[in-house]
Amino acid sequence: MKEKVVFITGAKGGLGSFITRRFLETGVTVVGASRSISQQDFPGPNFTALAVDFTTATAVNDAVQSVITRFGRLDVLVHLLGGFAGGQTVAETDDATWERMRDLNLTSSFYVLRAAVPHLRKSGKGRIVAIGSLTAVEPHPQLGAYITFKAALAMLVRTVALENKDAGLTANVVLPGTMDTPENRKAIPNADFSKWIQPSDVVNLVLSLTTERASRVTGAAIPIGGRNV
Repeated sequence: MKEKVVFITGAKGGLGSFITRRFLETGVTVVGASRSISQQDFPGPNFTALAVDFTTATAVNDAVQSVITRFGRLDVLVHLLGGFAGGQTVAETDDATWERMRDLNLTSSFYVLRAAVPHLRKSGKGRIVAIGSLTAVEPHPQLGAYITFKAALAMLVRTVALENKDAGLTANVVLPGTMDTPENRKAIPNADFSKWIQPSDVVNLVLSLTTERASRVTGAAIPIGGRNV
């Protein structure tokens, strides 16, 4: 995979940091994008930091074009960017929460897919892997805004898969349960961490979906959970 160019959104997040480091270890060229990110976050010759506001179409278009201008190609898109909000019923959900969940979990995904797909098609072996949520497979009370847009993300990615099979481009969405990250431990300190999924398991699945061996896996929504599943 060393000749490939990989674009990772949300590269500095909880899961994003694990995935970015793992791809860098394979020797590929990695462009890691987040709202706030720098070269010092992932020191190494094959890493490029790109600060991007993914809720703005122009910024996303410019970011993808900068990857093409600098490296001449794009082979893999790993879309990790997202956000969480909960604790309100649908009747209690305010406009700001609804719009934030929409922008972070769906609109940003649409912008980056729209900008990246034409270049990924040219690769001949393009790969898209997005991170959804196992929570969004079923309805849950007080998570209406979050699960609505995470569920829509899965459908969007699967649609992209159907539209681009002719170009050898695969698109899949991974649906992890609660992951054992420092951020989640801080947010839910009284939980049984032993039931949570290890980030390394998600990282390994994401990486495997970008390889040649996974060329026939496309349009899949793949659940991956811990001991509580």
